[in-house]
Amino acid sequence: MRFAVSLLRGRVRLLAALGAGALLATAFAPFDWWPFAILSPAALMLLWQNAAPRRAAWVGFWFNVGTFTAGTYWLYVSIHVFGEAPLWIAFGLMGALVAIMSVYHALLGYGVARWLPPTGAIRWMVGIPALWLLVEWWRGWFLSGFGWLSLGYSQTDTELRAFAPVGGIYLLSALLLIMAGALVTLLRGTRRERWVAGATLVVPWLAAPGLAGIAWALPAGPPVSVAIVQGAIPQDQKWLDSNRETTLDLYRRLTVDHALGAKLIVWPESAPPDLANNLAPYLEGIYRVAASHGSTLLIGIVRADAETDRYYNSILALGDGKVAFYDKYHLVPFAEFFPVPAFVRSWLRLMSLPYADFTRGAEAPPPLDVSGLAIAPTICYEDAYGSTRLPELATAELLVNVTNDAWFGHSTARYQHLQISRMRALESDRYLVRAANDGISAIVGPRGQIVARAAEFTPTVLRGDIVPLRGLTPYARTGNAPVVILALAAAAVAAVWTRRQPVPIAKPELPESA
Repeated sequence: MRFAVSLLRGRVRLLAALGAGALLATAFAPFDWWPFAILSPAALMLLWQNAAPRRAAWVGFWFNVGTFTAGTYWLYVSIHVFGEAPLWIAFGLMGALVAIMSVYHALLGYGVARWLPPTGAIRWMVGIPALWLLVEWWRGWFLSGFGWLSLGYSQTDTELRAFAPVGGIYLLSALLLIMAGALVTLLRGTRRERWVAGATLVVPWLAAPGLAGIAWALPAGPPVSVAIVQGAIPQDQKWLDSNRETTLDLYRRLTVDHALGAKLIVWPESAPPDLANNLAPYLEGIYRVAASHGSTLLIGIVRADAETDRYYNSILALGDGKVAFYDKYHLVPFAEFFPVPAFVRSWLRLMSLPYADFTRGAEAPPPLDVSGLAIAPTICYEDAYGSTRLPELATAELLVNVTNDAWFGHSTARYQHLQISRMRALESDRYLVRAANDGISAIVGPRGQIVARAAEFTPTVLRGDIVPLRGLTPYARTGNAPVVILALAAAAVAAVWTRRQPVPIAKPELPESA
C-alpha cells in the first residue's frame, strides 16, 4: 500500500512539472502572462524539494517537455505544412529538439539534488538560480544554440526591461529566477530568510524606473525616414515559377507607389523569389528609381557565388552608387544547412526530401554603410544571438532585421520572434527596423517599444522615422561575461555551503519510481 501511494505521488509530481512547464510558455508573446516566468520556476523549485537526484532529473525533464512542446509546437507548421517533409521527419525533428532541451533541465535537476543544500535561502535564492542561469546560457550557444524561450524575454513589457541594457537577457533571467526563489523562501524559509526574500521581491521593481531614465546612447544625427515593404506572399506560393513575375511586380509596385522618398527602404528576407544573379536588370531598375528620389535599398535576397558554386542568404545594400552584401552567419540546422554526412545528403536527394545548403557568411562583419548610416543587420533568427553582434555596436547606429516568419503560419512563433527582436533593441539602446514577409513588420524604439507596426498578412508599406544613435550600454561593453561569472561564483558558494552543513541522519524510505 505504501509503495502504491509513493508511486502515485511520483506520477503526480511529474504531471505537475509538465503542467508548470507548459504554463511557462504562456509567459511569452503573444499571451504575455509574464508572472508565470516567476511562478513556474518557483513551482519547479518546490517540486524538486526532498527529491532524490534521479527523481529530480525526471521532474526537470518533464518540466521542459511542457515548456518546449507548448512553446515550439510551430516547428510542425514549418517542417511539415510548408516544408512538405513527411510526418515522421516533422515529429522526429520536433521530438529531438524537445528532448534535447529537456535533457538540459534533467541535468539541472540532478545537480540541484546532488550538490545544493537540501533547504534554505542559499538553495532557493542562490544555488538554483545560478545553475539554472548557467544552463540557459549554455543552451543559447552550444551546438549552434537555441536561446528561444529564455526567461528574460518575457519582460519586454514590464518595468524590469530597464535592466536589459545593463546586463542583457541573462540578467533579466537571473532576476526572475532569484524572485522565484524568494517566493519559495517566503513559503518555506526561516523568519530571517523571509525578510530577505520580501526585500528581494521588491527591490528590482523599485530600481527599474531609475534605470529606465538613463540614456545610454545619444543621437548621432537627425531623424531618418524609413519604409518597410511587406509583400505578404503566402509561403506555399512564394517559390512557384508561375508566381515569379507577379511577386516581383508586387514588390516593385509597393516600393514605387508607397516607399519612395524614405531615406531607407527595407525588403524582407529573400523577398524576390529568385537568385540575385538572375535579377540584375530588375534590381538596377528599382535602384535607379529609388536613387532619383533620395532613397537607398536594403533587400533580403538569395545569391550565388558563380566561382565557388556556393549559395548565401543575404541582404543586398544599394546606395550612393555602391553595392554591398551581408551574408547570414547563423544558419538554421536542417533548414538552411544539413549537419549530416555526405551519404545522408545523397539519400535525401534520392528520397525527394527537403534539402538545401547555404554557406555561412563572415562571423563578425563590420556594419553596412548605407548612405552614411551605419547599420547592424541580421537575417531571420540571427537576432536571437544578441551577444555575437555586440562588436558592431561600437559604430552601428541602427539595427535592421529581415525575416520570413511566413514559415510558421498563424502560430505563436512570429510573436515570440518579435519579442526577441525587441530585446535586442533594449540591450543596445538602438532603434530596430524589422521587415517581415507577411508580418510582423515593425519599427522598434530603443526602449523596446513598438513605434509603428504593419497589419499582418497584408501587402503594405510601413513608414516611420528613426533616430541614429551612438554610445554603448554596459551590456554592449561587457557582453554576458559578468552575469555568467557571477552565476559560476554563486553556484560555487552554494556547493561549498552544502559541505559546511551538518549531515542529517538518514531515514529509511521506500524508493519512488521514475
